[in-house]
Amino acid sequence: MNSREVMRTSLQALSANKMRTALTMLGIIIGVAAVICTVAIGVGASAQVATQIRNMGENMIFIEAGSVDRGGVHMGAQATKTLTAEDGEAIKREVPLIKLVSPSVMAPGQVVYQGENWFTRVQGVSPDYFEIRHWGISRGSIFSQQDVDTAADVCEIGQTVAHQLFGTDDPIGKIIRIGNLPFLIEGELQAKGLSPWGQDQDDIIMAPYTTVQKKMIGIYWVHFMMASAISSDAIQPAIQQMTALLRQRHKLRASEPNDFIIRSPEELIQARMQSSKIMTMLLASIASVSLLVGGIGIMNIMLVSVTERRREIGVRRAVGATRRDIRWQFLSEALVISLIGGATGIVGGVIGSAVVSGMLRWPTQVPILAVVVAVGFSAAVGVFFGYYPAQKASQLDPIETLRYE
Repeated sequence: MNSREVMRTSLQALSANKMRTALTMLGIIIGVAAVICTVAIGVGASAQVATQIRNMGENMIFIEAGSVDRGGVHMGAQATKTLTAEDGEAIKREVPLIKLVSPSVMAPGQVVYQGENWFTRVQGVSPDYFEIRHWGISRGSIFSQQDVDTAADVCEIGQTVAHQLFGTDDPIGKIIRIGNLPFLIEGELQAKGLSPWGQDQDDIIMAPYTTVQKKMIGIYWVHFMMASAISSDAIQPAIQQMTALLRQRHKLRASEPNDFIIRSPEELIQARMQSSKIMTMLLASIASVSLLVGGIGIMNIMLVSVTERRREIGVRRAVGATRRDIRWQFLSEALVISLIGGATGIVGGVIGSAVVSGMLRWPTQVPILAVVVAVGFSAAVGVFFGYYPAQKASQLDPIETLRYE
């Protein structure tokens, strides 16, 4: 028997018991669909994290004012007053691995425009901040370095603030009041969405850091600075150089701890990406258990089929079929069940991923590799669990099978 005849005979044998064949396929269908769905959800989550990473900025380094010990009590981060804008200028000037630096201060603020008001965060930055964070303007323009130098009362507003205060109106050129200070809106920031920590990044107002420093909170130091390295490989060397420079500028002895904190989100980001991949693999492994259950179902049904078709096996052997022909006959039936079930499962997995994405607003992506692996795995399950029944059928005695009733 050639392969075409074997396949035709397999389809005829399977179609003779349609309900049993369909139920046998069900385990494979559910297993493949579950694997496709879980992988799609995991890949979608990884893509979302990657998008959030890109939104955070390029090769970013975070320099924060450090803790201070007062009477044995550590006051926590941003408690020192030694980190200044001049430190940022020195870093940009003396650390060649750093290309951009933006001092920053934070303050809460109640924002009022005519009859509308909104409580939000006000962040003082320099123009470099927008390039570091890859944060563009949807309308208007970014304030200039001259605005920083003169502590001008200008600002950029995030999408959330714009929606709360102006609805669909154009906010550019409008005057808002933050506390007791009037601010001219020069630009509306592009939407950033949620940060990797779940914070609404668009619920913010950006102003020159000197304005927030001097006119809103009355300090001469900065809470933190954002810096951008020239490449991802330069992040760690740049941190070492900045640490040495800041210790020198702050006149710290060798025995004294740093009065600042330098860290890069890169390590945290990579950890989140890795945990997302591990979770995807874990979910896919759990889902693949149903594939094994489906394989056991194939073995069970094929063993029943061998018992029911003993006389057919005897007739085939009597007319010249070899043991190899019988083995291939039953193995092909198991393979057909697993492949049809796998193809149906892929369709179900794609549809299920779309349903999950639509209902839960969760991004999903079905990678081609997952589809290929699912098909290969389902075929392997069919071959693995179908081999024993096929081997058993090929070993039956032709004379005994012809006597079977």
